[in-house]
Amino acid sequence: MRSPAPVPADDRLKVFLAGSIDMGGTQDWQAQLARELADEGVVLLNPRREDWNPAWKPVAEEPEFRRQVEWELTALQRADVIAMYLAPGSQAPVSLLELGLHAGSGKVLLACPDGFWRKGNVDIVAQRYGIPRYDSLPALAQAVRERLAELRRARAR
Repeated sequence: MRSPAPVPADDRLKVFLAGSIDMGGTQDWQAQLARELADEGVVLLNPRREDWNPAWKPVAEEPEFRRQVEWELTALQRADVIAMYLAPGSQAPVSLLELGLHAGSGKVLLACPDGFWRKGNVDIVAQRYGIPRYDSLPALAQAVRERLAELRRARAR
């Protein structure tokens, strides 16, 4: 499910794909992760918009910009898992904000390979809040699978 489609408010397990987009300048790692998790039968919440218009101003008064930010906030809140990938060579300031907002939630699984702009800050925050860290996108995908299995077992009790 991509922004701006409505975020489901049902009891299906949901995974938010947080991380580097950099106005479309970062590789579409969300598509790769979605392929790797396609057999999980969960709702993947992908903030990367195919119709993003770089002319939209990043101000609260810009209707489409506001719509995007509100979609992301809702999706993060409803997510059971936040899979965050901070790509080498990217800056991802919004993802850093999202990491701060959800660091203590217990929902974040984080991959921040060497080469990310503020890796030191990210590592310290992750250590402080007990956020599991992974070295690659495939390792993050495996961790998401394991977390989903844990959540399914907990729901079955």
